[in-house]
Amino acid sequence: MQTVLLLLAFVLGGCSQLNGTRLEPFLGSDVDLVALGDEVAEQLVRQPVPPLLPYQPEQPVLVATLVNNDNLNDTSSFGRSFQNNLIAGFVSRGYAVKEIKLRQQLLVEEHSGEFMLSRDLRQLAATQRAQAVVVGTYTLVNRVLYLSVRLVSPQNQTIRAVYEEKLYLDDNNLRLLGFRFKNSVDNDPAQPVLPPSPSVLDSLLY
Repeated sequence: MQTVLLLLAFVLGGCSQLNGTRLEPFLGSDVDLVALGDEVAEQLVRQPVPPLLPYQPEQPVLVATLVNNDNLNDTSSFGRSFQNNLIAGFVSRGYAVKEIKLRQQLLVEEHSGEFMLSRDLRQLAATQRAQAVVVGTYTLVNRVLYLSVRLVSPQNQTIRAVYEEKLYLDDNNLRLLGFRFKNSVDNDPAQPVLPPSPSVLDSLLY
């Protein structure tokens, strides 16, 4: 009985947690980027000490376009769409937000293996008197997306909050990155990918 109730709770809650397992064809679901953006914003707001200040239009939070971890000068429909989801999450909690779109200049740079705000973004944050900057990167491996979002102090580049997640993307979200499942229509312009092989743990549990 407990097992049935647990499975029912997964179904009602939208079971993207089951994506990538043997239960995905029966209980899996789409990854809800709107809900995920709200969850990420909540985590980034809760972690900093001292906390961010809401209702401060003169001290906004800058939210940058998410970029490809393998090419920091590149983004996608996913990066732009998820930026909007993050903005909505911060605004709904009372924070003044300004969006930063990826242009020719880099938003983040790599220094000794660590990602730092670019000089242009630091200067912009100082001009806007921003209390924090939200930057993020993503890496796609087959259909698995590794997401990293950070809330950074523009004054000293200190990482004040972080959100890390591994997502098994559905077909709709894969298309935001220019990919599709391999069993889609052959003349589809999106690049095909295969679902990942189940882990040993999944094989034992499911």
